[in-house]
Amino acid sequence: MIRIQEVIVVEGRYDVNTVKQVFDTVVLETGGFRIFSDKERLGMFRKMAERRGLLILTDSDGAGMMIRNYLKGAIPSHLVKHAYIPDIMGKESRKRTASKEGKLGVEGMKPEVLRQALRRAGATILDETGECVPKVGEQITKADLYALGLSGQAGSEKLRRQILHALELPEHLSANALLDFLNTVSDFEELSALVEKIRENS
Repeated sequence: MIRIQEVIVVEGRYDVNTVKQVFDTVVLETGGFRIFSDKERLGMFRKMAERRGLLILTDSDGAGMMIRNYLKGAIPSHLVKHAYIPDIMGKESRKRTASKEGKLGVEGMKPEVLRQALRRAGATILDETGECVPKVGEQITKADLYALGLSGQAGSEKLRRQILHALELPEHLSANALLDFLNTVSDFEELSALVEKIRENS
C-alpha cells in the first residue's frame, strides 16, 4: 500500500474500490457525467484540492477524457495533477460486454499499472510519518460523529444535513466520504464548534 498526499478523483465506485487496494489516501468519485451538474460535489473537490491537491485518474476512453477536461477547466491547474492509464483492450470481469471503445477502465487495471501511472503524474509519496500532509488538529473518527450527535442518535440525520449545508457539500454524501472530507479540510475542534453554532441557531 502506497501512501500519497493528493486526493485521487476517479469516475465511479468500482474505480474507488480498485484504487483503494493500491493507495492509502482519500479517493473520491465524480459519479460519471453527474459531476457536470453537481456544483456541490465540484465545490468539495476544490476544497480538497486547496488542502492536499487533486490527482485525476479517469478512464482512457472518450467519456473519461471529457470528465478530465471538465475538471481541468473547473479547478486551478496548479492544484491538479493528471495520471493516465494506458489503452488496454479488454473487459472487466463484472461486465457482460466491453465498453463502447473496448478499453479497460481504471477498475480493470493491475496494481503495478496504477502505481506507474501515479508515479509518472508526480504523485507525492509519503513516508511513514506522513509529514507532507497538512495536519490541522485532532483527527475525527466515527465515534466522534456519534458523540457530536451526527450519527446513531435521534435527530442525527437532520443535524448531518445541516452540517453538509453549512459546508456546501452534497446532501447525499455518504458518512465515509464526509469523514474523509472533514479530516482533509478540518479537525475535531472546528467540527465541534460548527455543531455547537448550528444547535444555537436552531
